Amino acid sequence: MSVDYKKLWISLIEKDMTKPQLRQIANLSPATLTKLNKNECVSMEILIRICKALKCNIGDVVDII
Repeated sequence: MSVDYKKLWISLIEKDMTKPQLRQIANLSPATLTKLNKNECVSMEILIRICKALKCNIGDVVDII
């Protein structure tokens, strides 16, 4: 199985938010943002922080393929 974060990037566009802004609000490291860009797995804790920052559900930011 693999993951796809396309929904995350669409959400950022809809909320007029940049990746650096998300990184700051969700307290993400540059390495984590790189993993997200490459559709690599990140921890559930990271996904929860992103969802809190965007005020959405996990299904709104990631798809399991």
